[in-house]
Amino acid sequence: MRARHRLQEPETAIDRASDEEIVAMFLQCRSARDRLILLLLSRVGLRPGQAAGLRRCDPHLLMDSRSLGCDAEGAHVHVVRRENENRAWSKSKKSWAMPVDFLVVQAFDHYALERHERLGASGSDFLLVNLFRPPYGAPMTTDAIGELCESLSRRAGLGRKIGPRMCRHAMASNVADAGGKLDEIQALLGQKSAESPRPYLHPKPSRLREAVERVPLPRVNAKEGDR
Repeated sequence: MRARHRLQEPETAIDRASDEEIVAMFLQCRSARDRLILLLLSRVGLRPGQAAGLRRCDPHLLMDSRSLGCDAEGAHVHVVRRENENRAWSKSKKSWAMPVDFLVVQAFDHYALERHERLGASGSDFLLVNLFRPPYGAPMTTDAIGELCESLSRRAGLGRKIGPRMCRHAMASNVADAGGKLDEIQALLGQKSAESPRPYLHPKPSRLREAVERVPLPRVNAKEGDR
């Protein structure tokens, strides 16, 4: 037996958060933890489940981590799919090392100090934990990360809600605008299919104009005397 009717649900297109919106949200962060979360979403490109599922052993922030038994070059964060008590998990089945820049490393350092001041050596093995409301030291949830983005959008007066997925789209688009190739974006996002990154790409209008202006005029290839 087969169903007579099938309900087709249209896919909702996700817009990217602009750089101006992310900066405005960053300035509204009230803690080092919240600044780190925003950077993990918008500059590293993690999904909220991946960010909430990070453990304290996942960031390797040294230039050389071979002493830790890791051969990945430079500062990076390991994204690992696990069964987590906060129900956060990585959508990707594979594990990979995500490179991070000095801004993210600095945010990690500031958060480590903030966390130690409030919890000392106690607290969960999860990286992102509750610092400002009970249960203190418990791992953050994906819902809490979504609520944070909504709150930052509102406090920044953006006029629209910027969600975690919009921050992830911003990261992918910025890599493309900086000259990144599709296979590089695929690897950075931890995606399996080469076509998966395409919905994440939102080229800047200036890049579209530059693409048009790079096309030579027809007369350039015309023979002398032709019009």
